[in-house]
Amino acid sequence: MTKMYDYRTIVVGTDGSPLAIPTVARAAWLAAHDDADLVIVCVYSELSRRDEARNIATLGGDARIGQVAGRADASAAIAAAVSLAREQSATISAALLVDGEPASALLATAVERRADLIVVGAVRDTSIADRLLGSVASDVARQAPCDVLVVRPRPDPDQLPGVAKSATG
Repeated sequence: MTKMYDYRTIVVGTDGSPLAIPTVARAAWLAAHDDADLVIVCVYSELSRRDEARNIATLGGDARIGQVAGRADASAAIAAAVSLAREQSATISAALLVDGEPASALLATAVERRADLIVVGAVRDTSIADRLLGSVASDVARQAPCDVLVVRPRPDPDQLPGVAKSATG
């Protein structure tokens, strides 16, 4: 039988979006359960409005997926994630704001901190841009030096095929 190990360091990405809540909560719960250190990372972009508009116009979409626009919003996202992690009784060893590209920042942090697990959120995006450019979660999963947990939003049970509507719905 293969020996299982507890996680010692868990890195989680947050962007302050609704998906960040269950992602950070899962990472914090695991950190508390395994008595691991939790490192929370928020990647942001300091592009000027002009550069941002040029970037979107040139690429035909926003290439900054997973990034928070500006340091102030990133600080708010980190504060919310830290608060949520504390509710789960996680030991937070760092809360980092990184100006850069999300997948690269998460991977670099995982290497620097010798992480055993990276936790990322992923929406079910099947857009052409996602297939061509790749998503943060898929980039991290392909290149990570450790385990990766991808947290997806839980669907409403009433929206699942083959599930009968409740008597009140």
